[in-house]
Order: sequence, then C-alpha cells, then structure tokens
Amino acid sequence: MFKTRLISGIVLVIIALATIICGGPVLFTTLLCVSLIGMQELYKATKVREDKFGLLEIVSYLGVAAYYFAVLFLPSQYHLLAVIFGLLLIMFVYVFTYPRYQTNQVAAAFLGIVYVGVMLSFVYQTRMLTGGAFLVWLIFLCSWGCDTCAYCVGVLIGKHKMAPVLSPKKSIEGAIGGVVGAALLGALYAWVISAHNPNSAHTPLLYAVICIVGALVSMIGDLAASAIKRQQNIKDYGTLIPGHGGILDRFDSVIFTAPIIYFLAVTLI
Repeated sequence: MFKTRLISGIVLVIIALATIICGGPVLFTTLLCVSLIGMQELYKATKVREDKFGLLEIVSYLGVAAYYFAVLFLPSQYHLLAVIFGLLLIMFVYVFTYPRYQTNQVAAAFLGIVYVGVMLSFVYQTRMLTGGAFLVWLIFLCSWGCDTCAYCVGVLIGKHKMAPVLSPKKSIEGAIGGVVGAALLGALYAWVISAHNPNSAHTPLLYAVICIVGALVSMIGDLAASAIKRQQNIKDYGTLIPGHGGILDRFDSVIFTAPIIYFLAVTLI
C-alpha cells in the first residue's frame, strides 16, 4: 500500500510540475478536466448522480465549462456572471423537471460548480498573474506542505485532538507543526528562487506570511472534505489515484488554498 501510494504520489507531482511549468492552454485544459472529474466524484457522493448521468449533472458540467470559458476569454467582471449562468441552468432543470430532483441535489449540484470548478480555477489564475510562475507553487507548499508537516509532528508529539469526532487522528500539535512547516517552506522557497525572481517584493517574510494564511485555510479544506465523506458514509471520493483515492481526496486542501493565495498575491504584491 505504501509503495503504491508513493509511486502514484511521485507521478502526481511530475504531472503537476509539467502542467504548471507549461502554464497557458496546457494548465487550463488540465484544470478543467480535473474539475470535471472532481465534480463527478462529488455528485456520486451526494447522490446528484444516482444510477446514471442525469440532466442536472449535465447542466452543472456545462455551467463550469461556461465559467472556465469566461476565465479564459472574458474580463474578471464577467466571471461572476458565468457562475450565475450555471445556477440558472441548474434552476431551469429543477423547475421544469419538477419533482424529479430534490432540493439537496440541486444545492449539491451548484456546490460542485463553486467548490470544485471555480475554486480550482484559481490555480490557473494565479499562474497567469505577473510573477505567477513563482507564486503558483505557494498553493501546493501551503496545502501539501502543511499536510505533510502536520502528519509528521502529529505522529511524533500529537496529544490533543483538534476535531475528535470528524478526524480523530488530527491533533492541535500537528496543526501547529503544519502551519510552522508551511511558513518555513515558503521562506525557504523564496530564498531559493531569489536569484531567478526579478521581483524584489517576493521576500522570504512575505512568502512565509502567505503560507501561514494558506496553511490555516488548507486545514479547513481538508476537514470540509472529510465532513462530506462522513455524512455520506464513504471512505474515499474515488479510485483514480491509487493509494490516495480520488481527485477530491488529493486536492481537498488545494481547492481552498488556491483562491486565498491568488487574492493574497493580488493584494500584497
């Protein structure tokens, strides 16, 4: 199991490196595909999809595709309009097929657009910022770095449970270790790239602060994904990534961290 998890993790990192370094259409297309797969996992978990593809699920995919189209081709003021368009599609199906779908299915369908599609798109939007080739990696340092550091510290000295009902293995000590570890990784990363990064505003202190905020948010993302799984009585969202589960199992914290890093970068740099 550990070997499978390690190999698939290495493959995942290689794919992430390749697509993010390429940026542009490659990253955009990859994220759209990842979003659609993640939405499918969420829809299976929340019973938006029952036995087979339904109209509610299909229009949700159309909604997120419309949003990505807006991100790629339209100014930012139209991005919210694209989200509203997705909601309108969902409500259209809800109204004109009534009583085919329940209110909780409709809510989960819209959640899929925002929670998975919109939030993951900020990986691409961060990459396309000025200096985004450097900034985008903070998303993964905050999420995966925090998760790894929190696990190591929690195993070594974790005693006080952070969320005993939702996630019994997570400890307060581990959470603190994750935040501190993410901050140190951010500062180290800024120092390593300083010889190649022409923007003097990208200091180790600034990257450390961004990583602290991102790490705190990433833990909320991790726990939120766990809460949905527990309520739906499932262990993993999928089996796409051997040893890790599905897209949402691996990107649960990235989903929350990506928009935060984007807006911190826009605000502070």
